Amino acid sequence: MDSYRLGRHISHQFDNELENIRNRVLVMGGMVEELLQMAVVPLLDSNESPEKLVPRDEKINQLEVEIDEFCSQILARRQPTARDLRLVIAVGKAISDLERIGDEAKMIARKSDESKVKESRPYYHQLRVLVQRVQGMLNQALDAFARMDAETAVEVARQDESIDDSYGELLRSLINDMEDSPKKVRRSVELMWVTRSLERIGDHAANICEHVVYVVKGKDVRHLSIDEMEDEVNKY
Repeated sequence: MDSYRLGRHISHQFDNELENIRNRVLVMGGMVEELLQMAVVPLLDSNESPEKLVPRDEKINQLEVEIDEFCSQILARRQPTARDLRLVIAVGKAISDLERIGDEAKMIARKSDESKVKESRPYYHQLRVLVQRVQGMLNQALDAFARMDAETAVEVARQDESIDDSYGELLRSLINDMEDSPKKVRRSVELMWVTRSLERIGDHAANICEHVVYVVKGKDVRHLSIDEMEDEVNKY
């Protein structure tokens, strides 16, 4: 397993600071996962009403600011190099992805509360598959980040392909319905927004995996294919 280990410095305080920012990212990740779970419940169960997500979203935004400030302090005081510097940079990027996932969850919650979206029973199976894939990928991406496991990160990033497949399948069903019946246009358009948000969450989870590879391997793998990313991880 190719991973990044903390606890390598003469200064134990520095080790503690690095561990602290990584733990804060995971706390933020847990809050984002909870927010997403709350957002999709009414989408899959028309009898459920969405909970108020604003307080949770505000906590996520506040935590992003706090972590970002802490990273700035580490850069100023410690002047980290090599993997330590990459970790601090990756944390800053990861919290940005997590904040955007929170925004997408809010979008899903808003759309799920609209009456037309609640008429989504014909798409229940497709929606459930997409939701489960997105939630699973996000959870595993955070786990790879927690362990700084580059090999696992690549495996998780590959799941974005199945999410794109599910998204494309559902999108085609919605387009076909709009063509068959103008009455279904509004419902289909609203559901398109929801599925697009879910697909974007998968993209952000893939980004988190890329950050892990960057920390461990020192290689910026953005814009590379999954196979190319895997080659970089296995190169050394």
